[in-house]
Amino acid sequence: MNAHSVGRNAFRMLYLSRQWMSVGQRSCSTSTKPTDKQQSGSGAATDSDEIVKKELYFENQVLRLIMNDPKKRNALSLRLLETLHKELSSCDSISKLRAIIIAASPPVFSAGHDLRELRTSEGQAKHAQIMAKCSELMNLIQDMQLPVIAEVKGVAAAAGCQLAASCDIVIAADNAKFSVPGAKAGVFCSTPGIALARAVPRKVALDMLLTGDPISAQDALRAGLVSRIVDESKVEEEALSVAEKILALSRPVVGLGKTFFHMQIGMNRHDAYRHGERVMVENLRLADTQEGISAFVEKRQPVWTHKTDKVH
Repeated sequence: MNAHSVGRNAFRMLYLSRQWMSVGQRSCSTSTKPTDKQQSGSGAATDSDEIVKKELYFENQVLRLIMNDPKKRNALSLRLLETLHKELSSCDSISKLRAIIIAASPPVFSAGHDLRELRTSEGQAKHAQIMAKCSELMNLIQDMQLPVIAEVKGVAAAAGCQLAASCDIVIAADNAKFSVPGAKAGVFCSTPGIALARAVPRKVALDMLLTGDPISAQDALRAGLVSRIVDESKVEEEALSVAEKILALSRPVVGLGKTFFHMQIGMNRHDAYRHGERVMVENLRLADTQEGISAFVEKRQPVWTHKTDKVH
């Protein structure tokens, strides 16, 4: 199969689902009351004992997932990894969703893996299961068509830093810290380094990995790990503001663009341009794209269908 066929098949598979699926309804809407930001300022969360809380905003178009294990500093235990993966895995098939936010109950974003689960007594099979599920989650975040925004307050360490680095947009508190200090505990942050190396320059990544020293939100912004910095009290508001801007765009256009962006990162420049040409042509086939062009020419607001219908 040639690159053209692979690319076309990848995009065709990405946009097949447009209906609410039962699994999607269970994971993204059950026990979560639709709440609009403009009405109350926050979504209605699920029970406090759940390891991931869910909130919906903007008439159910933005899903906010809140890691809720503060006693363990929101450590990415196998249970938390599995829960996040389950919540996210069906979201692309929920036609009304436009963006996802990943946040955390204070005081920190995530301290990384739960080291208690990494003891010899847990067994090698358990260790392999944890690492595999973590990799699945990070890949899912970048492979899904919906943009994923991270809200980082406090510390994002080790796999927690990996989670932030894997998100499409990172909104950080001005006092947030990012680190990959695993080597200090005898566990080099090899898999967190994969996401980190794709977000910051190599010398910055290696400095963080080899010393374990944290970097500030300001340094993370300069290095490219963070998108925006705001006061800690404004992080949620800023993340929702970014999500609201995404809502103004066509879902299939955003999905196609995000998919290609992550795809071309692994290509050489010439292959990226060749594939990008085909993606642009495919983009122009979308009914929403032609509506956007017409609206621009006619000096009016576009009326999106948010569907993958083609005009030719």
